[in-house]
Order: sequence, then structure tokens, then C-alpha cells
Amino acid sequence: MITPLFVALPGNEAMAARLAASCGGEILALEMREFPDGESYLRFTGEVTGRDIVLVCTLAHPNEKVVPMLFAAAAARDLGAYKVGLVAPYLCYMRQDRRFHPGEAITSRSFATLISSNCDWLVTIDPHLHRYRSLDEIYSIPSRALHAGPAIAGWIKTNVEHPFLVGPDLESEQWVGAVARACGAEFAVLRKERLADRQVRISPDHLDLPKGATPVLLDDIVSSGETLIEALRLLSSSTRVKPVAIAVHGLFAAEIADRLRSAGARLVTSNSVPNPAGLIDITALMTPAIRILTSGEDAA
Repeated sequence: MITPLFVALPGNEAMAARLAASCGGEILALEMREFPDGESYLRFTGEVTGRDIVLVCTLAHPNEKVVPMLFAAAAARDLGAYKVGLVAPYLCYMRQDRRFHPGEAITSRSFATLISSNCDWLVTIDPHLHRYRSLDEIYSIPSRALHAGPAIAGWIKTNVEHPFLVGPDLESEQWVGAVARACGAEFAVLRKERLADRQVRISPDHLDLPKGATPVLLDDIVSSGETLIEALRLLSSSTRVKPVAIAVHGLFAAEIADRLRSAGARLVTSNSVPNPAGLIDITALMTPAIRILTSGEDAA
């Protein structure tokens, strides 16, 4: 098997280095800069002909990242790469999975068509599969939607004493329950009603915190932070133990992290999106899938 080449799009250098080391690959640098009018210039600094190219590009804040990533994929193919895969630990454009109002774009399908037309396979972590059963419904290339639950459970077991897991809504019950079982903890879920993009109302559903337990709030994405902040407000009336707020994907700006800390919580996320709270490493979760997809043994 020819050694795969891992190519980091800007901001993904640390993740690409970890994945290359764990997958037995090599790093290939991508020269990137902008022309004065804002157009992107890209150049691979080594030979890609006949090689498996693994683009590493988490897709938080995607509008500034997608075009260079697609150009890199197209250039690799044009230069004779054997296959071009995309590792996107956070996969964007999944929330609009239906037409909620007349005239809306179903961007999840449109984006899936773009990626499927330019890449040969996709690996991601916990995409927002709300109304889709799997990525195969919209992606026409081999895709692997992996779960951060085992890594989160391992971190909780090592770092939290007497954890009691709390999910933000009824939809999270199955996922939160699986993480709780993996780390030997009890759990409960809250009820969430979204009033607007940045406004939620949360109420308890059979929430009875054991004495001395550390509340561990779990969510898939922290963006505006309103869900966690509202949940923390509710928990503050039930316990004086400092809670831990854990999310798979941290899309928040710095002020959101400050607000969560001010609300009395320790914030922790995976490193799917680079941020100071990204203490839970998901490299090992993605390594087996990447090895299979770059070896040519995949059966889509």
C-alpha cells in the first residue's frame, strides 16, 4: 500500500499531524494565499500523482473554508491523485434537511452534492442527522459518520468524580444514555423548547440529582450557548457542585465561552473544532475508518 498524504487546510495542521501519525501517513504541505481581490491561490508542494490524498478540514464557519477545500480536491484530482478523501471532523450544512418554509433551499442536499462531486470519500464525527437516517441518503460517496461518545465517556471517567449526566432534550436521551452506561453513571434529560435562534426554554423532566454528584451537561453542538446557559440556570437551583458542560463540537465565539464560565460551569469539547476547550481527542476514533478508506478495502 502506498503511504497516504495528509493535507491540512488552514487551521487544521494539528489534527492533520495527529492523523498522519496514527494512520502511518505523511504530511504534504499546501501553499495557500489570497490575491488582492480575495481569490484563493493554492499549490501542492510535492508530488500527488498516484497517491491517496486526505484533505483535513473541519467545516465550522464554512463559507470561508469550503471554496479553498473544493479547489484543493479538484487540483489533486487534476494532478493525478489516486483518490481524494475528506476528513471533516465537523460537517457543516446539515441543519436545513427539509423545506420548512416555501422557497427555502435544502442546503444539506446541495452541499452533499458538492462534496460528492469533488471527493471520493468522507469521514466525519457526529453530524446532525435529525431527519436523515444516515449520510448515505444525501452523499453518493462512501461516508463514515463516527460517534464521539466513547471518547467523551473515557474523558468523564478520568476527569469527573461522581458524574451524573444530563441531556438538554428528549432527542438526546439515547445518546446521553449510551455515554452514561459507558462511564458507569446515571443520567436524566431535560425538555427544551426553542423560541428563536438565540432563545430557548428548558424545563426538568424527572431531574433528581443524587447528593454530591457532579452534573455533566452533554450536547452535540455549542454555538450560541443558550441551551447550556439555560440548563445551567436550572441546575443551579438543584446543586452547589460546579457542573461540567461537554459538547462534541465547539462552534462558539470567545464571549460564549466566557458566559458559560460566568454561569459557573467548566466547558470541555472535543477537538473536532480547534478551540481552547478542546480537551477530548477524537483522533483514535477516526483512524480505523481512514485506514480502510485509503487502503482500497472499503465496501460502500
